[in-house]
Amino acid sequence: MKNTNPMLLIDFYKAVHSDMLPENIEKSVSYFTPRMSRVDMWQEVVMFGLQAFIKTYLVDYFEEEFFRLPLEEVLGEYNRVLNAALGKGAFKSEKIERLHKLGYLPIEIKALPEGSKVPMHVPMFEISNTHPDFAWLPQALESLISAEMWHPMLSATVGNTYRSIVNKYYDISVEDSVERARALGDFSFRGQECLQSAVKSSAGWCLSFLNTATVPVIPYLEQMYHCDCEKEPVAFGAVSTEHSVMCSNYAVDGDEITLLRRLLTEIYPNTSFSAVLDSYDYWNIIEEVLPKLKKEILEHNGCMLMRGDSGDCVEVVTKTVFKLWDIFGGTVNSKGYKVLDPHVKAIYGDSITIQRCEEVYKILIENGFACNNVSLGVGSFSMQCVEENGQLKPFTRDTFSSCIKATYCEVDGKPIPIFKNPRDGGFKKSQKGLCYVYRNEQGKLTFQDGYTKDNIPEENNLLEVVYKDGKMVKEQSLVELRNRLNQGTF
Repeated sequence: MKNTNPMLLIDFYKAVHSDMLPENIEKSVSYFTPRMSRVDMWQEVVMFGLQAFIKTYLVDYFEEEFFRLPLEEVLGEYNRVLNAALGKGAFKSEKIERLHKLGYLPIEIKALPEGSKVPMHVPMFEISNTHPDFAWLPQALESLISAEMWHPMLSATVGNTYRSIVNKYYDISVEDSVERARALGDFSFRGQECLQSAVKSSAGWCLSFLNTATVPVIPYLEQMYHCDCEKEPVAFGAVSTEHSVMCSNYAVDGDEITLLRRLLTEIYPNTSFSAVLDSYDYWNIIEEVLPKLKKEILEHNGCMLMRGDSGDCVEVVTKTVFKLWDIFGGTVNSKGYKVLDPHVKAIYGDSITIQRCEEVYKILIENGFACNNVSLGVGSFSMQCVEENGQLKPFTRDTFSSCIKATYCEVDGKPIPIFKNPRDGGFKKSQKGLCYVYRNEQGKLTFQDGYTKDNIPEENNLLEVVYKDGKMVKEQSLVELRNRLNQGTF
């Protein structure tokens, strides 16, 4: 959103909580934590998106839409909206005036390194106020933070799951020199909730893979995570036809072979490309047309990827590999698996769920083929839900029950641990007091709570200051995140 007072980017009840806090409260500390997983296979979530959130909202947005504007304009809009929605006298706006006059956000955020895989219950980051007049502010930001943070983390976790599948089956069947980050691509742009969701989701995906159809993820990652697509691999797209191309040429030519020959010899003689081939009869193209184009394909200075887009995707993509081998042949790699002639390959552009990805790779291996004979795409379905134990589980903030809860405050200088512990709440029990996050003897992230300002260990606490008083303190690059998530083997 643009031109909206950032102090209105809240749930309505946040506007009045400042009046309900203990008198003389000077400090408030809250933690963002994944409290439980509704997906059995995921007991860890990839920490991602905080730096982008901070730079977008806590740095740029607050400066442009709050601190730079005249006080009268800021207060006028705040009062106009809340008077109409809550009623005059239901809230106080003096805190907004004091914040504007202060001239910066008196907030400190301490966080785990992005790209870390964080177990359930472990705090990912801490948010607190740095000025005693603004203890209400950390929790006032909760709604905005929660809305912005859960989605990129989920997509990063999705990407990491697919990468683990690739690593498993490439270890078995593919030469170690083959780039694993190119095995799958993100095809979800058009099926995401909005542009912003598509970009943030693809950014999470790009911690594990390079291929995506989402062009704006490149400038987003450059702006948020210190990378440069002209100097390093940020993300890659692909040259491909679509049905409008295939169908319009068929309407003009009366056949499909004319366009395919033109693509190979005139339009992309030196460029790899994929062609969607099921506008009419996919298997006719594979079995009848491709043999007629064998000379052009083998003389083409690139790879032609045969793309199905309907039917059983597992059957289509694996059967295509088998038939391409019969037509074009190939070689056997050092691990004993067949690799198609480099001029041809099979691709399926979306519909590849976690289960289907594994099934494709298993079928290829069982039939003696390396898994890099196919390129697979993950669409919006798999970026927004997962199938597990026969159930579809949609992704929401509640997939990991991610939340921000206040656990500590100071009143008149006295440290006071606070907590939530519903009798029947189960996973809703919060931490208590300040938290110390560390790695145990097994190297797994864990934490201890119950501390106050007087006794919390400062040494080796993995929650490090990344933002303070309106400015980034520590920034991380895309390369750092990828290396951290992939143990240096991106």
